Amino acid sequence: MHRVSLNYTLGADAAPALVRNPLLDLLQAVSERGSISAAARQLDLSYRHVWGELKRWDAEFGQPLIHWEKGHAARLTDFGAKLLWAERRAQARLLPQIEALRADIERAFAIAFDDSAHVLTFFASHDEALIALGEQARARRLHLDIRFTGSVDAIRALNEGRCEMAGFHTRIKPARGSLSQRTYKPLLQPGRNKLIGFARRTQGLIVAPGNPLGLRTVDDLTRRGVRFVNRALGTGTRVLFDELLADAGIAPASVRGHERVEPSHAAVAHAIVTGMADAGFGIEANARVRGLDFVPLVEEHYFLACLKSSLEQPAAQALLALLRMEEWQRHLSALPGYAPMSSGDVLPMTRVLPWWRFRTPRAAKPSAA
Repeated sequence: MHRVSLNYTLGADAAPALVRNPLLDLLQAVSERGSISAAARQLDLSYRHVWGELKRWDAEFGQPLIHWEKGHAARLTDFGAKLLWAERRAQARLLPQIEALRADIERAFAIAFDDSAHVLTFFASHDEALIALGEQARARRLHLDIRFTGSVDAIRALNEGRCEMAGFHTRIKPARGSLSQRTYKPLLQPGRNKLIGFARRTQGLIVAPGNPLGLRTVDDLTRRGVRFVNRALGTGTRVLFDELLADAGIAPASVRGHERVEPSHAAVAHAIVTGMADAGFGIEANARVRGLDFVPLVEEHYFLACLKSSLEQPAAQALLALLRMEEWQRHLSALPGYAPMSSGDVLPMTRVLPWWRFRTPRAAKPSAA
């Protein structure tokens, strides 16, 4: 049994949250480049160093990691491919927890280096734009302590005082009586909760390169042999997908794999990359970064929610100012499937989530003279 130890890098240019392992990075490079020399160049290492490391690990494991024959491309052995697959799957599945761990450590250092820095605690549905926002915020002495969780749990955490900001998403103009209404309306109270515009993003089918099965609609997921991978109950993406099924009159049991869940968009995409599933439902950014194809199905709004009582706090005001900046909105627009949506504006909840009806008080009749 091989043990795992972790470390982290502290510095202004530290990489985004990802637990790196030099051996697995090397195997990935060989798999992509097809030669040891090309892998060494990609990793900015010497050929001699890479050769020595591979030989050392072959001895450590007692079996080879790479097939190399003169005149042929280098390729991973079955054992090497299995190691790489297992590590990349673990990375994809644990990404929300890795982000949370990094947030905890960064928060501690943010206070240690500058106790006047603004710290804002987030519980939010997993989102690539929020990760990018956190990077932008640090340069402005605003630390976003982001814990990725399902949309439902995020709003509950806000209402219970466990965070100051919650991120959740719904389709644009959700219908009255929809699953979105039944899920979110009991959790949000006009007058107590405030919504802040963040982004518009696209969700759809994540499929293999070239979309070999020709999947275009949710109805295609019911075809014989199509393997689907879903998100967990309580996530905004699961709410949205089940709502699309209901709109199409499709029973969840008709989708093979509806009950098989992954904890993040990254894990869904990884299941497609490794051939464990033919399709998933998620955001475009995670499909593109992994070389997968994407079939857009629905646009949604991603909102930030807070309590009215905390809206005027310095940290919240610093966040609103950042969201309104043209630099941030350009950065957001560059992410696949994203666009600004009233970024930084406090929005009337009864307009963007039209589930409440309030009677306008009748004007008093003039009394008779």
